[in-house]
Amino acid sequence: MSSDFSAMAALSTFRTYWHTLRYLRPVQFYSRAWFKLTRPRPDLRDAPPVRARSGPWASPARRRPSLTGPSSFWFLNEEHSLAEVGWDSADVGKLWRYNQHYFDDLNSVEADSRAEWHRTLQARWVGENPPALGTGWEPYPTSVRIVNWVKWALDGQFLAPECIQSLAVQARWLARRLERHLLGNHLFVNAKALVFAGLYFSGPEAEQWLEKGTRILVREVPEQILADGGQFERSPMYHALALEDVLDLYNVSRAFPRPGQGRWCAFADMLPELVGRMRNWLAAMSHPDGEISFFNDAAFGIAPSPGELDAYARRIGFPVLVPLQNGVTHLVQSGYVRVQRGSLVALLDVAAIGPDYLPGHAHADTLSFELSLFGQRVLVNSGTSQYGAGTERLRQRGTAAHNTVTVDGLDSSEVWSGFRVARRARPFDLRFAEVDGTIVVSCTHDGYQRLPGRPVHTREWRLGSNALRVMDRVGGTFTNAIARFFLHPGVEILTEQALRLPNGERAQWSVSGGTPRLARSSWHPEFGVSIPNQCIEIEFEGSEISLQLHWKRI
Repeated sequence: MSSDFSAMAALSTFRTYWHTLRYLRPVQFYSRAWFKLTRPRPDLRDAPPVRARSGPWASPARRRPSLTGPSSFWFLNEEHSLAEVGWDSADVGKLWRYNQHYFDDLNSVEADSRAEWHRTLQARWVGENPPALGTGWEPYPTSVRIVNWVKWALDGQFLAPECIQSLAVQARWLARRLERHLLGNHLFVNAKALVFAGLYFSGPEAEQWLEKGTRILVREVPEQILADGGQFERSPMYHALALEDVLDLYNVSRAFPRPGQGRWCAFADMLPELVGRMRNWLAAMSHPDGEISFFNDAAFGIAPSPGELDAYARRIGFPVLVPLQNGVTHLVQSGYVRVQRGSLVALLDVAAIGPDYLPGHAHADTLSFELSLFGQRVLVNSGTSQYGAGTERLRQRGTAAHNTVTVDGLDSSEVWSGFRVARRARPFDLRFAEVDGTIVVSCTHDGYQRLPGRPVHTREWRLGSNALRVMDRVGGTFTNAIARFFLHPGVEILTEQALRLPNGERAQWSVSGGTPRLARSSWHPEFGVSIPNQCIEIEFEGSEISLQLHWKRI
């Protein structure tokens, strides 16, 4: 019996790895091997001359401050000091250490008041982080730091000679440690940093950095930024980060207009149109409260807010966005739908989980949705509070943490480890209609067809000006199915069928086709944050259930 169990476990593990690895691109295999097996020596030659700025530079997007003292940091809702953890302590998570080396505080709110802290900390970083050693020299934090130091200098701050020298060493190192094995936003940020270094410095070496970074961007932008403007990982948070990247590239292209001709100039000329598409996408995927929705990895406080990005765009010459009107906004290539009807805003996920070769930030959230009424969130996906390979990270990525349906207790897409996905749900048969003034959207996914009874999940949303009906149907054979609807922590359940929103507005809810129950849960709007909330769980009695919400303004 034990040998049979071991064989089955081995087969299951093999299947999981196969369905994960088969989607990867060849470059991800051989680049990973190259990255692991080769390690170039740092190039410590003198830095090239700094290029004189010849055009305008606008203040960039501002983040929350993260320095709480000259050498103490607040990241991911955790505070530590250099005296406590140094620059590379295993006592804090890797994402916390990454943030420590980003130097985001240089371009945060009221950064000028901490300029002396910044100068001291930069000098300390150079002295205590020898080239190519430690977390701080990994390609991603190196890329973010290069850009932050250059932006800080362009904002009028004094970058000390030893920091300018280090900046050149960092750029040389990065140019030989590009994250081609990861691709996606990591490679994009690597390329952006090379462009910033190539424009900040002058001379043949700087031109090589500029050309290398531009070549990557020219290749990656058409793939990573979809025709509807969305970043291809289908995460509003990562989209906001990508929009900041593109706005930064446009800003720096104005500061150093036409440093040469050719590829960079042609790329810079396409940035305004790209910015326009990306701004529109972010507006469509934000709630009336002005913040992002929670699909795939998403949390507040990592990227600048949509409002801050909009203000940044206007500072560098982009027009005010046209407010979204009532009706349906279908982001075709990304796979999201926004429905706005009077006091209702619903954001529907009819999307693939992301690019097949890069699903690291995907959640098993197919056919989930979020709902705002009267300008405030009512139904919410559970958000993201941590990375890594722990059980809580896995739970937050799972189907049962989202406003959708689990079948036989499984995830619609096989998320595993911290950033892996094996078999994935594919949405299909998306349909739109209007019936007696009610917008009807329906879609099906095949994520559960791997089960013996080959069940499929179909969801239909009926969205009116004062009512919402969500109907779920599971075809095929299954043992158990549960639909979940997570309430925002500010929503109070008055009775078994009545809700009160934070501003006092009320809604009535009812269920058919299943047995409802209220369950305790948690909402994770930021990394390191867990807020208690409640979930309406509906267990299917047959093959179909529905949830109805009705509301009217008091």
